[in-house]
Amino acid sequence: MRLDHIATKPHEQLAARFDGKLAAMNALITQRMASRHAPRIPEVTAHLVEAGGKRLRPMLTLAAAELSGYAGDHDVRLAATVEFIHTATLLHDDVVDESAQRRGRATANLLWDNKSSVLVGDYLFARAFQLMVETGSLRVLDILANASATIAEGEVLQLTAASDLATTEEIYLQVVRGKTAALFSAATEVGGVIAGAPEPQTRALFDYGDALGVGFQIVDDLLDFRGDAAATGKNVGDDFRERKLTLPIIKAVAAADQTERAFWQRTIQKGDQRDGDLEQAIALMHAHGTLEATQADAQAWIARAKSALATLPEHPVRQMLADLADYVVARVT
Repeated sequence: MRLDHIATKPHEQLAARFDGKLAAMNALITQRMASRHAPRIPEVTAHLVEAGGKRLRPMLTLAAAELSGYAGDHDVRLAATVEFIHTATLLHDDVVDESAQRRGRATANLLWDNKSSVLVGDYLFARAFQLMVETGSLRVLDILANASATIAEGEVLQLTAASDLATTEEIYLQVVRGKTAALFSAATEVGGVIAGAPEPQTRALFDYGDALGVGFQIVDDLLDFRGDAAATGKNVGDDFRERKLTLPIIKAVAAADQTERAFWQRTIQKGDQRDGDLEQAIALMHAHGTLEATQADAQAWIARAKSALATLPEHPVRQMLADLADYVVARVT
């Protein structure tokens, strides 16, 4: 599947189906990100929220709820909760990574400062917890609170594993399961929980979100070396410049000879990067087939996501979620 062959992308189909609920979610987000005493909060939040983004995670919650037969309005609150958590983590991530660009625009920490980004991110986390409490479901609170803790844990693990050439694929998977997949799986699981879906169905929704999240992050890491900056909103090679040991690099380090390992030690471990090093890094990945191997890993995770979906009741939304899984991998084919 190639992107230019997709007339309407799966996330656009989901957005059209949930147009009304997404509008209600956006109105709720605008209402809850307001602050009488600190006008910088809505300024910073609006800069990121209004920059675009596909609203993928909240749409997963809305889709899981509809697939499970939910007819109330708590799905909108949960979708807003998920989006608040995601936005908060982006604000924090950009500070940690010292990023200058997000969704094709200057980051909040660049336009304002690190302190504002961190504190507004904290505010959004607090708002998220207020929203999830309003559903009256302790299980929903448990799922999303655990996801928030897991996301932070994954980010700290990534921080400690960064630039360490001993980082394995298993550690990488732990990081990805924390910083990305945890919110995907929570987003889908709470949709089933709020609908009172049977436990096997709720578990399948969790498994779908988990596998989709892992596949999504692997593809994102692959796009750092294969992507188009205009399409991704990120500069090609940002992960390399930030000395992040993502899966393509981990695989290249594992396959490296002595000379190649010295290159990785200089550029990643020591941070001594020079002109032409990014091109050399990509050449080494091509030489060892690590980009292709990384793509194969992503495809395997997407297959797991679709396998989990297959156990759920037939529904138009189920097919949209399956198409979404295919689209995640199609971004790099």
